[in-house]
Amino acid sequence: MVNLEELKKEASQILKEGKVKYIIGLQSSSNGLLPVPAFIKNPEDVEKLVWNPACVYNLTLFLRDEKRRKAKEKEPDEKPVGIIVKGCDSRAINVLLQEEFIKRDDVYILGISCENTGVLDEKKLAKKLKGKKAEKVEFGEKDDFVITTEDGKIKIAAQEVLSERCLECKAHFPVIYDVLIGEKTKRNIENPFKSLERIESLPPEERWKFWKEQIDKCIRCYACRSVCPMCYCDECVVDTISFVVTPDTPAEEKAQKIKWLEKSPVSSENFVYHFVRAIHLTGRCIDCGECERVCPLDIPIRFLNKKLEKEAKELFDYEAGFDPDQPSLVSSFKDEDPEDFIR
Repeated sequence: MVNLEELKKEASQILKEGKVKYIIGLQSSSNGLLPVPAFIKNPEDVEKLVWNPACVYNLTLFLRDEKRRKAKEKEPDEKPVGIIVKGCDSRAINVLLQEEFIKRDDVYILGISCENTGVLDEKKLAKKLKGKKAEKVEFGEKDDFVITTEDGKIKIAAQEVLSERCLECKAHFPVIYDVLIGEKTKRNIENPFKSLERIESLPPEERWKFWKEQIDKCIRCYACRSVCPMCYCDECVVDTISFVVTPDTPAEEKAQKIKWLEKSPVSSENFVYHFVRAIHLTGRCIDCGECERVCPLDIPIRFLNKKLEKEAKELFDYEAGFDPDQPSLVSSFKDEDPEDFIR
């Protein structure tokens, strides 16, 4: 089991030695079960750091904000940022390195192993508790979680309330790190794409009906895009109100900006938004599941990304985020790649 005191000790040490300018981690929330992001600058503040099964966030999102902040500063502090990551989060860092969005010297990685468990799914937990409110969740001694409710503590097998991404995860410990907290415990995943089986088994007309019902619900709040660490473009092709404007941008250019789709949340525009975004994440999505978790309409966005992840694996034997030196999927080819699409 991960030792939180060891994490705090490492965090305090690198702050005291001036190795990082601050650390991105998680601290307890004053409202709700899930911890919230913490930005620790002083060694004494590392006591705020927490690590438990409710630490679902992919903190690599904030590396995007850090880069934008530095770009605006005349004399930016070039020291790296410390960041606490799980296995899936570390794969996101590898993709950002692969795409040269960040440099390895920009981050000091405190990696945490998920060992035999992972992070929980709030909805699964709520269903399991049957109306009782979880006040606290902790890792148990074995492969279980200890849940504190108003009636006391109960133990629940981790497998019963784990996030779906954790049940199919191939990175149970960080694949890149400067310091590793916990053990490199590997779990056998028989079928990393099991969650797709139900939808893939549907006949085309039922599959179309399923997706139309789901996509029609979309209100285009862009929460999925906003939480994704891979969506770092200054201009978003699927968001007509997001484009780069500088003091020198003339009014005519603003008025003539190409609109690839309308913002109106109608069926046709919603399909374009979700499918274009999914295609742009092919070979880049590391299945952190944050897009689906933050969706206010419970649209199973993860299925779209998971399907393309499966295609990349089966057609090109490509997996995102395991090797920062590997060429990206969409910018490289092999002589043995299937070529049926050009015949």
